[in-house]
Amino acid sequence: MSLNLIKLCVGAESVEDQREWSKLRLAEMAASGVEVCLFHTTRMAPKRIDQLLDGGSLYWVIKGKIQLRQRLIDIRPFVDTDGIRRCKLMLDSDLIATEWQPKRAFQGWRYLLPEEAPADLDVADMTMPGHLKAELSELGLL
Repeated sequence: MSLNLIKLCVGAESVEDQREWSKLRLAEMAASGVEVCLFHTTRMAPKRIDQLLDGGSLYWVIKGKIQLRQRLIDIRPFVDTDGIRRCKLMLDSDLIATEWQPKRAFQGWRYLLPEEAPADLDVADMTMPGHLKAELSELGLL
């Protein structure tokens, strides 16, 4: 059975903002000659790696709502230059918009069961600009 992670997407204002950051990061990696792969570094390594890599995703909370996910492709624990154990969550470069689901702020990452994860949006649902969708959501209309 697959399992997911959920994490706050600090700094991103919208799904579009996160997409642009990802494109920029991939271009920088390609230009510098390092492995071209998106990742997120965390302090704590998940214990349930096999379940996470069995089709799991990292769901991003942007502005208090789950809005986006990226498929987990690998989890790489390592020790940094200061001797602190860390973990790289290796992510697929495809960013998949999801239905918006409110989520309060929390620290670090959490496990997210598949039945608790929001559904992916289809192409027709993504035609509304993000700022308009955010405004309608704040008014309780979405």
